[in-house]
Amino acid sequence: MPKKTERERLADLEARQRMMAEEVEKTRRALRGKYAEIVTDLPVEDLTEREFRDLLAAAIRCGGAAAVTALRALPEASVS
Repeated sequence: MPKKTERERLADLEARQRMMAEEVEKTRRALRGKYAEIVTDLPVEDLTEREFRDLLAAAIRCGGAAAVTALRALPEASVS
């Protein structure tokens, strides 16, 4: 088997890099879809869209465990 030139090796590596990026994006979309399904079972309509976005952004920013700990410490909201 003849040895690949640097140009051929680079082309192979770039092709593998593209395939890996596509696989990462496909997996990311699948995971996000799985999480989106969870939302359909929650009463999110009690929140405004802005509150929902802010809540998720803050939870992601500080990390899931820290967000859950902080939220569990809050009192239950009164239902009116």
